[in-house]
Amino acid sequence: MTRPNAQPADRTIGLAGKEMHTMSGHEFVSSYDDASGIDTSTEQTRIGEHTIEEMRGLAARYPDRRSALLPMLHLVQSVDGYLSNAGIKICAEVLGLTTAQVNGVATFYSMYKRRPPGRHHIGVCTTSVCAVLGGDILLEHMEQRLGIHEGETSPDGQFSLERIECNAACDFAPIMMVNWEFMDNMTPEKADELIDRLAAGKPVQSTRGATVVDWKQAERVLAGFDDGRADEGPSAGDASLRGLEIARRNDWHAPDDPGSGSLGEEQK
Repeated sequence: MTRPNAQPADRTIGLAGKEMHTMSGHEFVSSYDDASGIDTSTEQTRIGEHTIEEMRGLAARYPDRRSALLPMLHLVQSVDGYLSNAGIKICAEVLGLTTAQVNGVATFYSMYKRRPPGRHHIGVCTTSVCAVLGGDILLEHMEQRLGIHEGETSPDGQFSLERIECNAACDFAPIMMVNWEFMDNMTPEKADELIDRLAAGKPVQSTRGATVVDWKQAERVLAGFDDGRADEGPSAGDASLRGLEIARRNDWHAPDDPGSGSLGEEQK
């Protein structure tokens, strides 16, 4: 730790190996992590003229072309697997932005990956309700099962693991996601079965959604390209439909014309 009488600009190494500077007796710790930036060490990309034309098509959907940046970044991930430096530059060129502007967006949202994730990206929610119902235990189990820590990708490139924030599915806690598809009411045993099926290349059905596809295919859908599976599988679970079932059992109905401002007979 820093000496109590250290002079300004003294350098030392503090917690977690971070470089610290002592200024007027106070410690300054830089929390900036270079690892979170775009990898500029390579310009390799699989993006060709066809993908660039798709980017132009996305831009044409919006009155302000820059509004297409978010789906365009997903499109880059669908081709390169992550946000490549070349992909960033192409987005900037198509939209007439600077690379700094594109990088500012790309490094702000956690769904954009600066390093290649696995073919199956596993997310485990550990926020509030999920944590109380076993989310942290589930994440620890996944780390042991996959042999990686959160934020890492398995050596074979098949799986990556992320601690995710609330996905607005508290009724079904604890939640896991595979390439952004919901897996509800998970347990370590269910998680093991899920990983076994994915590793074996067997079909996996989301509990509230479509059959799971790989990371790149899922990213193309998020870019706005329909894969024809929007209505595949259930879109709501029992917990979401419980109120509707109670209303039906009690023969409750909304007013005939809720937009008229008048009250139905049962509300008078």
